[in-house]
Amino acid sequence: MRVLLTGRPRDRNRLRPELLEAGIEIVGESDAAPGAASAPQSADAIVTAIAGDAGRFFRAAEPDIESLTAREQEVLALLAEGLPNKAIAHALGISDQTVKFHVAAIIGKLGAANRTDAVRRAVRRGLVAL
Repeated sequence: MRVLLTGRPRDRNRLRPELLEAGIEIVGESDAAPGAASAPQSADAIVTAIAGDAGRFFRAAEPDIESLTAREQEVLALLAEGLPNKAIAHALGISDQTVKFHVAAIIGKLGAANRTDAVRRAVRRGLVAL
């Protein structure tokens, strides 16, 4: 899992070793979540380190993502089946250029690096089932 670590520097310093020991990759850090959410790194979650009276706590949240349109959801479902753009276009009765447009929109909205990463993120978020 790839995360953006947020919170006060002192709190992040305390939480960082625990995350790394758990095999969680920290792709960026910020003093506040809004700054982290706009960071260019691709992350699966935002982890906020919070110091409290009872010890250290953290809160994890997925970065905000835009909602997928109905057509984008259809394209995503076919992407998850491993279909290439031309097959998706044929199945939906649209041009392969339109499919390319939808795939690019899906990748952008999910904060993915590519179509495979988009499917992986969609599965983790429950947007598509395999």
